[in-house]
Amino acid sequence: MITHSIRRRLVIGSAAITATALALAGCGRSEDAPTGGSQATTTVSEGPATGNLTVWAMGTEGENLPKLMEQFQQANPDVKVTVTPIPWDAAHNKFTTAITAQTLPDAAMVGTTWMGEFADLGALDPTPAGFDNAAFYPGALDTTKVGGTQYGVPWYVETRLVYYRKDLAAKAGVSTPPTDWDGLKAMAKAMKEKAGAKYGINLQPGGSGSWQTVMPFAWSAGANLTTDDQKEFTFDTPEMQEGLKYYQSFFTEKLAGTDLPPNQTEAQFVNGQVPMFISGPWMAGSVAKLGGDAIKPNIGVFEIPKNKTSTSFVGGSNFVVFKNSKNKDSAWKLVKFLSDAKTQAAWFKMSSDLPAVKSAWEDPSIASDPLLPVFGKQLESAKAPPAIVNWEQVATAFDTEIEKMAKAGQSPADTAKATQTKATAIGTGS
Repeated sequence: MITHSIRRRLVIGSAAITATALALAGCGRSEDAPTGGSQATTTVSEGPATGNLTVWAMGTEGENLPKLMEQFQQANPDVKVTVTPIPWDAAHNKFTTAITAQTLPDAAMVGTTWMGEFADLGALDPTPAGFDNAAFYPGALDTTKVGGTQYGVPWYVETRLVYYRKDLAAKAGVSTPPTDWDGLKAMAKAMKEKAGAKYGINLQPGGSGSWQTVMPFAWSAGANLTTDDQKEFTFDTPEMQEGLKYYQSFFTEKLAGTDLPPNQTEAQFVNGQVPMFISGPWMAGSVAKLGGDAIKPNIGVFEIPKNKTSTSFVGGSNFVVFKNSKNKDSAWKLVKFLSDAKTQAAWFKMSSDLPAVKSAWEDPSIASDPLLPVFGKQLESAKAPPAIVNWEQVATAFDTEIEKMAKAGQSPADTAKATQTKATAIGTGS
């Protein structure tokens, strides 16, 4: 089961990404940016890894990774791996300082929303041939690609589902989870009218990260965030407006509230006040910890209901090799080890991080869980924001307009238009 600490780590990590990236995201690549002291790696040699490797990883991953490196070093006895754990709130500045000073490690865990910036600064080594990209979830693989070039591989993933109280759904007369927008709306109404809930569903009414809950509905309506070449934003479209209109309707119809105290989602779910919410896999353990044995059998999840498609948000972290590494061949061998299905299953047991490699989900530790396979199914169609330099600035502007829409009644059309105007002014950075 997913632990509460993972939820806290991801929340803190997301906040750190937002806060630190804003100061740097608009800078683009300066003429003084390091270009990487060696040619990009095109192939990885046969045989074991050798020499010394330095690796950076954040949060709980940084604390747990040395245990996994023991397995890598047993299989590669002539290599020594030194892992440096980095707090999430210090990581972005540490990376950007090291890029400027050319003091980066050989390889590192990198948040998906940092990929565009670090690639633009010329710090990342393109992924060499020999990786089985078809093994990864497509949405996760997309987070490694910047301007058509792949840098690194997906390491672990997460996506968002609709959580619901099974017992209260039964009381509301809902025996089968909904699969489309009309069904979700009807379920939220039934939860309120028949199951005694204050609100049918908890949806974020703006604020930091709210775009991650809004975009699954916009994507499901056929919206995109940018043009295919990622040079222009596409917020002001009928498809985006359709997703925003549906999202806003939960607030105007009083099925979701703007007056709920923050950081109380688990408590509101356990006490039945708000028996549905949208979140990631870490919340299962968080709810179970709070509600105890009575709540565990009543925690249910289902995929994001579809309009045209069922499309959720995919997050997580990638593993990269830096251009200035003096031992890139062995560094890529390490990345190959980390992306092996058996390694990913072993890592899940150590960390509860969900595998980016699809076949690793066949391991009994995941396949036998009552909830996790549904996350795996949703990952097949999940999407990420574009890996562009200025995404964090644009996301913050989008969050602000979402709050105006949810709390002040700003129309979906005006929300899309205002976000488009702000995003165009910020630019993609390409």
